[in-house]
Amino acid sequence: MKIAISSTGKTEEDYVDARFGRCSYFSIVEIEEEKIKSIKYIENTSSQQASGVGISAAQLVADQEVESIITVNLGPRAFDVFTQLNIKIYKGQGKIKEVIQQFINGKLQEMTASTKPMHGGRY
Repeated sequence: MKIAISSTGKTEEDYVDARFGRCSYFSIVEIEEEKIKSIKYIENTSSQQASGVGISAAQLVADQEVESIITVNLGPRAFDVFTQLNIKIYKGQGKIKEVIQQFINGKLQEMTASTKPMHGGRY
């Protein structure tokens, strides 16, 4: 299984970034037999765009062939992209390494709706 986490940096000691579309990095974690097989960090090249950040970041992550996303906040456009691609979305906060373990242990809550309105407050 492969998951993506919105991250403030490029180590397991960094934190889950509360901003999905504007996070600095994504941690791409491969889990096998309830253990971390590998972690790579990719720069979120979408974060500096003026608009369409959520959709662009969602596509960047989806291109990594992940099955699940872990973040704190997610807008409706990115939420829709992941829903259409059958990628599950979980809410997680804290250090990357701790959130990965919580995910493995089934302790994270699945998001069933976006947590933010569309840019400009429109839905």
